Amino acid sequence: MTGIAPSPSTPLRTVIGLDNQPPRLSESALLMIDFQNTYRTGVMSLDGAEPALTAAARLLERARAAGAPVVHVVNDGGENTPYDIRAHIGAISDAVAPVDGEPVVVKQFPDAFHATELEKTLSGLGVGPGSGRDLVLAGFMTHMCVTFTAQGAFRLGYRPTVVAEATATRALAAPDGTVLTAAALQTAALTTVTDLFGLVVPTVGSLRD
Repeated sequence: MTGIAPSPSTPLRTVIGLDNQPPRLSESALLMIDFQNTYRTGVMSLDGAEPALTAAARLLERARAAGAPVVHVVNDGGENTPYDIRAHIGAISDAVAPVDGEPVVVKQFPDAFHATELEKTLSGLGVGPGSGRDLVLAGFMTHMCVTFTAQGAFRLGYRPTVVAEATATRALAAPDGTVLTAAALQTAALTTVTDLFGLVVPTVGSLRD
């Protein structure tokens, strides 16, 4: 019969018995991933970057007020690239800039844990698998560094939660040549996370202090 929407499959998280209770901010560490000017203008500009940045600023303010450790992550693509962290284009946007005492981890791969000091940095803040602190993730791009960092966190034994409204991505061409809208790619990426790697909450307000 046509016209009937298919029923969703059971998520892998449910199959293997993982819980789906969002964490408290006060019991988490916040990872602010690639909130660089890179994504606000030019060739890498994202659909919804400004609303996501505004949401991220609210999330950051709440995390600081709750006493949650905050770690900023930036992607260094080298000089004269949109990811040049030595230039304004690659700098962290002012609205979510680090304050004194908040470490910045530099990466060169989508997974912020790969070949970086992130795991060591978190450990130094008392955050690790079994520490009682979860990870809350926000950043750019949803389908790339946010998703792969959630996967990396899961692989290492952390329990990541992505705040959807504090992420954004861009439209891309699918393998068949059709255009996958930013909204569709955003949904697909977040669904990938929720199937196994972690939780997704829709808004900053979804998290308890």
